[in-house]
Amino acid sequence: MRFRSETALALFLLATPVAAQDVNCAEAVTQIEMTFCAEQAWRAADEDLNLAWGLVVEQARAIQSALPADAPVDIEEDLRRAQRVWIEFRDLACAAESHMAWGGSMAPMLVYTCRERLTRQRTEDLRLFGEGN
Repeated sequence: MRFRSETALALFLLATPVAAQDVNCAEAVTQIEMTFCAEQAWRAADEDLNLAWGLVVEQARAIQSALPADAPVDIEEDLRRAQRVWIEFRDLACAAESHMAWGGSMAPMLVYTCRERLTRQRTEDLRLFGEGN
């Protein structure tokens, strides 16, 4: 059954570039339009996350430079490992959420909506760290 949902997602993604030309996300009506718009919202959230990540790396380096050279910690590496684990968590959690519509056309939209929500939450956490709060 996994093949069916992967095939449906692939077919949707093939249709997306054509649909993108005419989609007004403020007035999205069809499932393809709503899914496209959810994906665009997630991509925007991901761009914000990447900007916050830059602040986090700068802050980590500043904190690290204030530590003794022989301090047994690598703040930047710890953050990178945490981020990798967070991405895995996000993707698994959103896949699980999409199962509410398993086999249906709205499942990909649920993935993107979940990814946007969790990415915005993570961005706020990273901003707090990056700003030194």
